[in-house]
Amino acid sequence: MQNHFELFGLSPAFALDKQALEKAYREIQSQVHPDRFAHAGDAERRASLQWTTRVNEAYRTLQDPVQRAKHILELHGVDVEFETNTQMPTDFLLQQLELREELEQAIKRKAAASLDGIREKLSRDGKTIQAEIENCIDQKKDYAGATGLVRKLMFLHRLDEEIDAAYEEIE
Repeated sequence: MQNHFELFGLSPAFALDKQALEKAYREIQSQVHPDRFAHAGDAERRASLQWTTRVNEAYRTLQDPVQRAKHILELHGVDVEFETNTQMPTDFLLQQLELREELEQAIKRKAAASLDGIREKLSRDGKTIQAEIENCIDQKKDYAGATGLVRKLMFLHRLDEEIDAAYEEIE
């Protein structure tokens, strides 16, 4: 079975040409979309649905920086162990605790501007970590070394999801 990059004819790299991915996705979708097989037999319609599901899953994986990095690490035999290995640098964890406290305060005060500030900080930190992941994976080929960075990015994404929930809560 092809990996997600091969499916779209892309080189496995963390730095992704999003336009090339989008173009390849649309081309494949136009070929396998179930609407094209509406008058085909059951087997062809089922195969089309399976292909569409596979293409959509691969596309979502490559669009998301965390999932893309995890996929690359898995392709290189790195067991990411994200669920079992939760060890993180102390300074990073302390930063996360401070951000979570800021988030709780913003919710209590119903302060959307504070949430905006937290999100901006997360965005800056996320871009820095993504640049480090790109360097680690694409330049250094240090796949094992990238796992800690990917874990950090996962933390930031989780906190960003909590900010989304907080916006809803204070509206």
